Amino acid sequence: MSAPVISPGRDEKHDHSSSLGTTLRFAGAGLVWGSSFLFMKVALDGVSFGQVAWTRAVLGALTLIVVFALSRRRLPRQPIVWAHFTVLAFLFAVIPYLLFAWAEQYVSSGLASIYNATTPIMTAIFATLVFRVEKLTRSQIAGVTLGIFGVLVIISPWQAGDISGSLLGQLACLGAAVCYGAAMSYQRRFVAPYRVAGVTSATMTIGLAAVVYLILTPVVATGPVTLTLPVVASLLAVGVLGTGLAYVWNYRVLAEWGPTRTSTVTYITPVVGVILGAVILKETMSWHEPVGAVLVLIGVLLAQGRLKLPLGKERALSRPQ
Repeated sequence: MSAPVISPGRDEKHDHSSSLGTTLRFAGAGLVWGSSFLFMKVALDGVSFGQVAWTRAVLGALTLIVVFALSRRRLPRQPIVWAHFTVLAFLFAVIPYLLFAWAEQYVSSGLASIYNATTPIMTAIFATLVFRVEKLTRSQIAGVTLGIFGVLVIISPWQAGDISGSLLGQLACLGAAVCYGAAMSYQRRFVAPYRVAGVTSATMTIGLAAVVYLILTPVVATGPVTLTLPVVASLLAVGVLGTGLAYVWNYRVLAEWGPTRTSTVTYITPVVGVILGAVILKETMSWHEPVGAVLVLIGVLLAQGRLKLPLGKERALSRPQ
């Protein structure tokens, strides 16, 4: 069964069982991706950031190839479809995997998960202003603005003394979130009309990303390796679960809910990421980080229409073309 063409209100036409299945996939992806920040942090104890990204993509691709083979589906033959998925591979995987893995050398896993929570803000911006597949109301614009302000609070530019690794790591996390936001909007604008099934989409995206990483092996995957049980287990978890199975779930949800609503999976990831970082890795945070995180999440709620400003009837201020 192919994924449907994404359109506003598409999820409202489905029966209860379909809606429940989508919700469970959504929650599962959030839990797995929230844990991925812990797994990457632990893996960095034994391998380089490039090796983390390389292993994540390759293991994820192998997992997805198995799932795809069992599904007995066929790959699309149109060259234009493969071209679009190549773009998605870079935006969804190649670039953000490297950015997050590199960043976690300098920032905590919990803080990285908080920056990942800005994805809906980035998605709203790209979906409205760049790809024009959605339109924003006043409340959503307020949410985007508040989310950006929350990011500034997290970065804390008033701490002028800390402009080295920590700041660069935070900017790398933010860059990864920008990639995810662009990818979700690009998928809806250019890929959704071809009705490629979720498992096929995930396999093509991560498979193409793995090909890129295999080509770049001499650049990103060389260096000393110290394999311990926690390192190996973390690499397997972030690859097989976080990059394999969770992507299948995400594409199914994306086809049902659209890019902006699907990106709210990041409601779950920072909670999971911060809790695991604090409990398992004993990570601590400065006061401005949770404050900024709260502002970001409130902004996300506004951007998703979960909260609305008391301004009377909402009207879209920009219209997709």
